[in-house]
Amino acid sequence: MKTNNDIQEKVERTFSAMDAINEVKVSPFFKDKTMNRLFAEKEEEKIAFTWFTPKLQLATLVCVIVLNVLAFTQINSDTYDTNINEFADNYGLIIDADETLLDIN
Repeated sequence: MKTNNDIQEKVERTFSAMDAINEVKVSPFFKDKTMNRLFAEKEEEKIAFTWFTPKLQLATLVCVIVLNVLAFTQINSDTYDTNINEFADNYGLIIDADETLLDIN
């Protein structure tokens, strides 16, 4: 019988706890504010390159142009040709015209 009394006490405490629950006061515009925040966050996620500002784009363009000019001047210089020839000689990449497989002479 003791278990029945314990169960009855638990049921009564549960019902008394339910009586303590009050209605929550909510702002009438709560739903609108929440929906606006949700949709605003989704729009921000779609923007991918916000960090690539026009100033950064201009700086990147200038760097690329400077590197291209430097590379072009290096290719046209004589030291580039000698360096390439030395590299080819060291690694055996130069094939003489006399050593070709199809000797037409």
